[in-house]
Amino acid sequence: MPAEFDLDAAIRRIPDFPKPGIIFYDITSVLMNPEAYGYCVRAMIDLYRDRAVDSIMAVESRGFVFGAPLAHELGIPLVLARKQGKLPGPTYRRTYSLEYGTDTIEVHRADLNSGDRVLIVDDLVATGGTLKATVELVEEVGGTVEAVFSVIGLPSLGYAAKLAPIRVETLVEFMGE
Repeated sequence: MPAEFDLDAAIRRIPDFPKPGIIFYDITSVLMNPEAYGYCVRAMIDLYRDRAVDSIMAVESRGFVFGAPLAHELGIPLVLARKQGKLPGPTYRRTYSLEYGTDTIEVHRADLNSGDRVLIVDDLVATGGTLKATVELVEEVGGTVEAVFSVIGLPSLGYAAKLAPIRVETLVEFMGE
């Protein structure tokens, strides 16, 4: 890991968003702080430079911001997991439940292959629903998810159980404040 940095202090908290009683952990404050963002990129590189990974799958949209420099530094492909209807070619897709409805994640068929060892990257993991759907999509094609990485983790919302046995790695975790 790179030299210590107080990433917790760089993350803006917005109380009562999107509804009363919720604390929103705003990753954009990290992106606005070059020292904080640089710390995140260096920490990811340190974590994954010696791991057997064939591609980085970044989850729309803030996962792109963290997955892209990691894929570039590791010299491996960046696969984009997008919301339904945003990719022009044939796709693999997975529909999953949300608190109030469903959503669908898609990946170009040409970008994911059986046997691929994939690292999934997103900015924040809470309940793990979107990431679970992304894991299932990789596995459905015959790939293996080596790990899930998120800058921020909210373990009190149960993502570890939902994603088990996949390893979930984060740079900072909040138990609720």
